[in-house]
Amino acid sequence: MKLLLRRMLDETEFLSDFGIRALSKYHELHPYRLELGGATHTVSYEPGESKSGLFGGNSNWRGPIWMPVNYLLIESLRKFHAYYGKDFRVEHPTGSGTFLDLNEIADELSTRLTRLFLVDGAGRRASHGAHPVFQSDPHFRDHCLFYEYFHGDSGRGVGASHQTGWTGLIAMLLAQISSRNRATE
Repeated sequence: MKLLLRRMLDETEFLSDFGIRALSKYHELHPYRLELGGATHTVSYEPGESKSGLFGGNSNWRGPIWMPVNYLLIESLRKFHAYYGKDFRVEHPTGSGTFLDLNEIADELSTRLTRLFLVDGAGRRASHGAHPVFQSDPHFRDHCLFYEYFHGDSGRGVGASHQTGWTGLIAMLLAQISSRNRATE
């Protein structure tokens, strides 16, 4: 478990400011190559839109942040915490010297995911990317679109902008954070 989490919680690999990436950022500089039947197949890190025409151009599992995967990781960490308890601690982020239990790591990942939608110190939402209307127009800036997935580095919303199903899981995470904050007050 600790070996897996060491890789997952490494900001040079899977851990982004906005959640867990679908593929390690390591592959940006070190693509995975497979020689098979005289052909070379390559998988590289692509944090947003796929550069491949594979699957009709919708080959997006190469680095973006997917809400359902992140939600399942958070819920799994909470279940493992119930088994391992508070004494099972892991460095988070990897290399930081800070050790957290699995429940605290789940909270931290939830917080990172909420950064996709919440306004930051500069008054911007990561999910709105560089879109000026959504970032600053008073008629649009508070209307969050629930994208299919999110750019693995910037948090910009990518893909279908109406994924209110799985991206709607952010509401559950916000409710959990709010409940925990009220409990500690």
